[in-house]
Amino acid sequence: MTRLPTPMGQEDVRIERREEVYRGFFRMEKLTLSHRRFDGQWMGPFTRELFERGEAVCVLLYDPNRDAVVLTEQFRVGALEDARSPWLLELVAGMVEPGETGEDVALRESQEESGCVPTTLIPVCDYWVSPGGTNEKVRIYCGLVDSDGAGGVHGLAEEHEDIRVVVLSAEEAWQALEAGHLNNAATIIALQWLKLHHARLRQD
Repeated sequence: MTRLPTPMGQEDVRIERREEVYRGFFRMEKLTLSHRRFDGQWMGPFTRELFERGEAVCVLLYDPNRDAVVLTEQFRVGALEDARSPWLLELVAGMVEPGETGEDVALRESQEESGCVPTTLIPVCDYWVSPGGTNEKVRIYCGLVDSDGAGGVHGLAEEHEDIRVVVLSAEEAWQALEAGHLNNAATIIALQWLKLHHARLRQD
C-alpha cells in the first residue's frame, strides 16, 4: 500500500487580508496570504483571487430495475464555446443553502429538476472543482429511482431554469461518455463510478 505524506494543515497558512472585489450572481475575493513551504520556510505574502462558489450537490439518478440513467439537459453559460452545444447533459445538481445537508439538497433538486424522488442515496465522492481559483466543492450521490414515466421539462421559472429530462440506458450513457457527448466532470465521475459498481447495484 502506498504511504501518503503527512499533509500540511490550516495552521500552515496565514491570511493577511481579505477584500471583496465583486458581488453579483457570484462573489469574488482578493486574498493576501502566506504559506509554509515544504522545506519549512514561509512563502509570501502574495495575492490570489478566489471565486466564492460554495458547496454543490450532484445526483446520478439510476433505476437498477430498468438499468436506466436519468440525466438533465440545460443551457450553461460557461459552455458557450462548446463545439457540440452549450446545452449540456448533466446530473441533477444544486447548491447547499445554510442549514441544509447534502441529502436535503439531493432530494430537493431531484424533485425540482427531474420529477424523480430517490428512495436511496448512496454517497459517491466529494471533490474540489478547480481549487487553484475557486472554493467550489461538489458532493456526488447515486440516487436510486423508478424511472417509469420520467421525462418532460422541469425547473423553477423564478430561477430561470428550463431543464429537459433525458432517460438513457446505462449502456447508452457509457457510449455517450466514450463519444465525448457527456463532457462535464461530475457526470463523467458518476458514470465511471456506476461502471465500477454496476453489477452490485443491479444485484441488490
